Amino acid sequence: MNTMHLHLVSDSTGETLEMIAKAALAQFDNPEVTRHFWPMVRSRQHLDRIVPDLAGNPGLVLFTLVNPETRARLEEHCRQLALPAVPVLDAVTAALESQLGEEAHGKPGRQHLMDEAYFKRVEAIQFTIAHDDGVGWENWEQADIVLAGVSRSSKTPTSIYLANRGYKTANIPIVIESPPPKALFGLRNPLVVGLTTAPERLVQIRRNRLLSLNEGTETSYVDNERVHQEVQYARRMFADNGWPVIDVTRRSIEESAAAIIRLAQERTRRDQPVDGTAKPI
Repeated sequence: MNTMHLHLVSDSTGETLEMIAKAALAQFDNPEVTRHFWPMVRSRQHLDRIVPDLAGNPGLVLFTLVNPETRARLEEHCRQLALPAVPVLDAVTAALESQLGEEAHGKPGRQHLMDEAYFKRVEAIQFTIAHDDGVGWENWEQADIVLAGVSRSSKTPTSIYLANRGYKTANIPIVIESPPPKALFGLRNPLVVGLTTAPERLVQIRRNRLLSLNEGTETSYVDNERVHQEVQYARRMFADNGWPVIDVTRRSIEESAAAIIRLAQERTRRDQPVDGTAKPI
């Protein structure tokens, strides 16, 4: 298969464009794609500077440009070079304009404005980093989500991902010899979620972890029977406390986080009074 050149042209950071391209490419089996990334293209001069690369590496052009002049010039260049050019947000923006009854502002980078949501995300990241691996349990009531699970059940990376979505997240390892603090069982504000995984898969992950640290792999940490006991102990704790459980065995971090966010949103909807008034204390 020949290598395809994929040009990503954005008038902002290009983060949205990269995610769209990544999601679309994931539907193909190991495509040979060379990405050419062109962020912050906001002037005719900047656009003209990338044209030689478009001509020298012909391929598909995906773009998010809101300035009509810059956009028109890119489309003209692509026509002259016989390159397909796709404005990836046009259909969504048009549908939103139709439903909302107003025109889009057409300002690049509006999703990156330092608004309330931005600062909430920063606060969530700071909180999550400070409450990793059972640290700072005295402040867990301030969390939105608390993740519990045995060692190497993806607690930390899932917590960081949730923090980037604006959720203050703490996590606690479940260890048979060292029960979690009693505060965990009396939390009222946070959604406590148990993370579990197949013991066989967990043994494999732990062995790889020890190998990466140049440590011996003949320990109770990777003993099959011991790991089964750990997982059963954690599952029993989750069930006894009525916590929702996510099996991360075959889930990516993003998929686990999406399932947790769905649980959090469902909980919020359940807690909201039907008539919109405040709930009685």
